[in-house]
Amino acid sequence: MKTKDLHLATVGGGCFWCTEAVFQEVKGIENVVSGYSGGNAPGHPTYREICSGLTGHAEVVQITFDANAISYEDILVIFMTTHDPTTLNRQGADRGTQYRSVIFYHNDSQKEISEIVLKELQAYYEDPIVTEISALDIFYEATKEHQDYYKNNPSQGYCSFVIKPKLAKLRQLHSDKLKP
Repeated sequence: MKTKDLHLATVGGGCFWCTEAVFQEVKGIENVVSGYSGGNAPGHPTYREICSGLTGHAEVVQITFDANAISYEDILVIFMTTHDPTTLNRQGADRGTQYRSVIFYHNDSQKEISEIVLKELQAYYEDPIVTEISALDIFYEATKEHQDYYKNNPSQGYCSFVIKPKLAKLRQLHSDKLKP
């Protein structure tokens, strides 16, 4: 058996519950943690502070992946095709900088791959891609009630009306990348 080659990817595509649910179904993903990054407020921000839009943080997920099972490029393609990367600071009804489309790269290689993927995918979108590409500074883990949200609340209204369609899109576009 091959040794795992574990790496981190950090992305935000609106509400972290959606992005978390998507990547929990993808082969090669070892762990997905909901949290915040990209802000300027001192200390560990709270969910309430993030929702105010005043801290500058985005809701993100930090993904631990096995590079022997899935590439960083594949993660970005899945990410970019399961949310709308053409709406500035908005995903559906969620509005504000905390819901921006963003890739936080961990190294120069991830930065370069991110730039290439966005450039290649632009051809598939009528409107310009507005996804931010920024260096990861600090990742703050969200509290326990925000982890595994869809798994723990599948019949909750937001899950039914917002997350389920994203999962359907994932299954349609990337069925070859899903866990059995």
